[in-house]
Amino acid sequence: MDLELSGKRVLITGGSRGIGLACAGAFQREGARVAIFGRSAHNLAAAATTLAADAPDAAPSPFTVAVDLTDAAQAAQAVETVAAALGGIDILVTCAGGARRTPPAELTPQAWRDAMDAKYFSYIHVIDPVIKRMAQAGSGTIVNVIGMGGKVASPTHLPGGAANAALMLATAGLASAYGRFGVRVNAVNPSATRTERLQQGLAAEARLAGTTVDEALHRAGERTGLGRLAAPEEIADAVLFLASARAAYISGAILSIDGATTPIVV
Repeated sequence: MDLELSGKRVLITGGSRGIGLACAGAFQREGARVAIFGRSAHNLAAAATTLAADAPDAAPSPFTVAVDLTDAAQAAQAVETVAAALGGIDILVTCAGGARRTPPAELTPQAWRDAMDAKYFSYIHVIDPVIKRMAQAGSGTIVNVIGMGGKVASPTHLPGGAANAALMLATAGLASAYGRFGVRVNAVNPSATRTERLQQGLAAEARLAGTTVDEALHRAGERTGLGRLAAPEEIADAVLFLASARAAYISGAILSIDGATTPIVV
């Protein structure tokens, strides 16, 4: 199946690790020109090396920008930098930002605000300038990688879940508002995925339980509908499809990718 992604100019936030990095590699293999945002220059350099090693022959090196996306001015300037370097932005994948998990008794108004800055506004600060550019150009696609925490409330993830829920509403609303300008907006909600961040969490869980990381990983997989955790590349495959010409009439959709872990009708 030809996804018609060759030559597309793709910006990925949070592209230096995890799902974002998997998306960058997948777009690159399809012949797209890739730019990635990340907070850490060190992680971006490592990601660029990884992507270069996996790149097709004669593929251009990924364009990287170190930026704090909780700062609206920094985010807008970084978007301008990428647009100038690539000659425009055809596809945006937002994958940066995560809210700290906090027990309910320890929540404060500031914790709720911090979660919105970390997860919601780190997305919106990029979506806003990019979607307006796309509307002016008459075409574009945005895929927001959000998370199941906005659909299923977890006592230790309430502020982050609220930010996720707000992003889902923004996804549907922006899809409606910009559809007639040739812009599609969709979202995917992965459940637990085998990334470095998850691995760190499992290591902490294993220490508390007096078990091994492998045992913690097995238990996490057993809690899923398919009996295993997702790989970042599996989430990337769905992102690429939604960004591609094969999904030309899909907009405003929120796709759960949780391996039937949450069997609900939506």
